[in-house]
Amino acid sequence: MDMHTVVVGTSGTTAEDVIAVARGNARVELSGEALDALARAREIVDALAAKPEPVYGVSTGFGALASRHISPELRAQLQRNIVRSHAAGMGPRVEREVVRALMFLRLKTVASGHTGVRPSVAQTMADVLNAGITPVVHEYGSLGCSGDLAPLSHCALALMGEGDAEGPDGTVRPAGELLAEHGIEPVELREKEGLALLNGTDGMLGMLVMALADLDRLYKSADITAALTLEALLGTEKVLQPELHAIRPHPGQGASAANMAAVLKGSGLTGHFQEESAPRVQDAYSVRCAPQVAGAGRDTMAHAALVASRELASAVDNPVVLPDGRVESNGNFHGAPVAYVLDFLAIAAADLGSIAERRTDRLLDKNRSHGLPPFLADDAGVDSGLMIAQYTQAALVSEMKRLAVPASADSIPSSAMQEDHVSMGWSAARKLRTAIDNLTRIIAIELYAATRAIELRHGLTPAPASRAAIAAAREAGVEGPGPDRFLAPDLAAADAFVRAGGLVAAVEPVTGPLA
Repeated sequence: MDMHTVVVGTSGTTAEDVIAVARGNARVELSGEALDALARAREIVDALAAKPEPVYGVSTGFGALASRHISPELRAQLQRNIVRSHAAGMGPRVEREVVRALMFLRLKTVASGHTGVRPSVAQTMADVLNAGITPVVHEYGSLGCSGDLAPLSHCALALMGEGDAEGPDGTVRPAGELLAEHGIEPVELREKEGLALLNGTDGMLGMLVMALADLDRLYKSADITAALTLEALLGTEKVLQPELHAIRPHPGQGASAANMAAVLKGSGLTGHFQEESAPRVQDAYSVRCAPQVAGAGRDTMAHAALVASRELASAVDNPVVLPDGRVESNGNFHGAPVAYVLDFLAIAAADLGSIAERRTDRLLDKNRSHGLPPFLADDAGVDSGLMIAQYTQAALVSEMKRLAVPASADSIPSSAMQEDHVSMGWSAARKLRTAIDNLTRIIAIELYAATRAIELRHGLTPAPASRAAIAAAREAGVEGPGPDRFLAPDLAAADAFVRAGGLVAAVEPVTGPLA
């Protein structure tokens, strides 16, 4: 367990804290302020529960069944039943880090004091996270409205000691057994608590936060591989001059161009246009416009990060307890704000993958690579070189284009037309995770091709940052030029190197921190 501790208060949380809990196993503690706010809100719910007038979520049914007033002796059963019935997911298990992010973000809203959940329930949520117990959540079941109902229900079910969960050793067992082993008492839900544990955008938000962290690394990696390809093609770095990007002042574009320029500083391969028998006037778009495409993606990330920061500061539940004591129904659980940016990121990622594949193809084509051997092969004809590596890259790009089709443009009515317009934000988040996996592989293949191409430019000296990238890649098992060999292990090594941040880590000691 990481010794880092995240304290949850009443005013939301940060992306860094989400990642610390989801990926770093940071401990979670509730602040005294949060415990006080929980207690105050619970007093309001208890007072409303004692009144004869029905209050949605406290003394009524849910969704299309909200018209039924529930008598006091049936309310505990009602809360248990909503969790059991809504834990209706199907399909493969969702990744551990996603479930931990989801649970932590639900705790963030509970701790706000706007849900009416007892402090003891919130403490149990923290205890389950700290014990490393991860409820089994399934791929399908959320429409992104009223939040991520089915995924959150599977987590609430585990708090009740029911259903299955993964223990800290990675073994899936009955949740009740795992709670008992860690001295955690299952919760007995009271008025409103079952509903409060289910009504949130926590799954899609957690995946957005982690996607932004991953894409930050990948956009820096793509700037590096674009620079390496420019070098390998004997291109010009003049298009990266800051004066050119200042007159079109998109922040992401300027940052991407600066990153590429930093990588190429001191290169002996750039600027050879006029030395060839058929001199070029300018590089192809996939090389020359790399900062414009990657920069647009960076600006898309900035917008998505703004939306995420707002959602991280939000208390998403229905109904909510307001500071003046009112308990009001609302629609804040709708996932549209998060869903839109998840889809937007998938579009940007697909375009980044597409331009990286075009650069790779140019490296392999002897008619466009300016003197490199066909497919970067050792003995072309006997050797096929990287021909099929580009096929793999092209297949990944094609898949990313399909994943870029927005989920949030769809809606499918549910709950007897009570929930007649939904966000599909969970689906947008799930496909974005696949897109990011594919983008990592695409960038890894460009890295593999570009480093090999640079090493085939005998007599020319690459930039110091490029040399550092090549050396680190070779140290990580990404092999250099030579006769044909079993290629999949080389590509897997390149993928692992990029995925772990090795490429960025290799270059930054030379360039300084990349933007």
